[in-house]
Amino acid sequence: MKFSTFNLFHRFDGMSVREVYDYNLELAEYVEELGFDGFWIAEHHFRDYGVVPCTPALLSYIAARTERLRLGTGIVVLPLHNPVHIAEQIAQLDVLSGGRVDFGIGRGYQSVEFESFGLDLAEARDRFNEGLEVIQGLWTQDDFSHEGPYYNTGTINLVPKPEQKPHPPVYVAAVSPETVELYAARGLPILADPAAPFKKVGRAAEAWHAAASAAGHDDADIELVVTRAVYVAPTVEQARADQERFEKLFDRSRIFNAQSAPIDSATGQVAKGFEYWQDRYLKGGSVDNDFRWEQLEVIGDPERVISQIRMLQEFGYSQLMCDFGSTRPVPLDEMKKTLRFFAKEVIPAFR
Repeated sequence: MKFSTFNLFHRFDGMSVREVYDYNLELAEYVEELGFDGFWIAEHHFRDYGVVPCTPALLSYIAARTERLRLGTGIVVLPLHNPVHIAEQIAQLDVLSGGRVDFGIGRGYQSVEFESFGLDLAEARDRFNEGLEVIQGLWTQDDFSHEGPYYNTGTINLVPKPEQKPHPPVYVAAVSPETVELYAARGLPILADPAAPFKKVGRAAEAWHAAASAAGHDDADIELVVTRAVYVAPTVEQARADQERFEKLFDRSRIFNAQSAPIDSATGQVAKGFEYWQDRYLKGGSVDNDFRWEQLEVIGDPERVISQIRMLQEFGYSQLMCDFGSTRPVPLDEMKKTLRFFAKEVIPAFR
């Protein structure tokens, strides 16, 4: 099992954008020092809910400050971009970092982002599929050209091409069962939904392996990634008390609202292709602490956390992307203490 961190770069009240960057950049260097395998950053636009609009640029900066840490885009919202630009930027990042890029991508979902870029959210999946075809073609072929409904290119020889061959690992953010099976058939591993309970991410891995195998892919060595809220404390009692404390620091209204829901502005209804998300974000993502403790979060004392991670491993996941508190204001010293305790008490059990 590999361990990486998920970093939203959320801006809390009283913080400048520069302070958000400095906080997370220091964590990037620290997780490498502690022996974590990767550092993933989120792309978002026009809100405090993540202040990184260009993940390749920021990861290039992190590449210069680290030596072995894998650098993950978690995710590039592909329909918002020209795929030729993304192919160039990720290839350049891969060369600069010495082949350390993990390319996480998704179709997105936030209505405010699509509307602000003048894009139709209902086209997100089709734009995503075509954009991915262009990117993979540019990375692997000379004299590549493409003509499609959304993107047209001349004949292109991409310079530079990625350091990793045939290209950086590609991971597709998977929320709905349809998405899991669609990309498994193409042999593309998933980034499993952080908001889905354990039983659902277990079914997702099972469905992915079945669909990949049925399509003729050798899925034995393909790495699936699962994202979880993670916290380990010296005792179960402290972990439960801390969970309640953390919940009081979580302002759900800044994250779960109409701007973040996949709503078609023309109809006021959930956009085509996003039916699985019906009311998910408008309901506020509200679940009680018992549900989160038993079915959603990797949390507890070291023994309990290790057993939960082994369960995810048995499901078929080989990387845990840990969200140690990106949606609550955690002082830097406290966050480092949390990371250090996890690295000391949990990671060695999987090495």
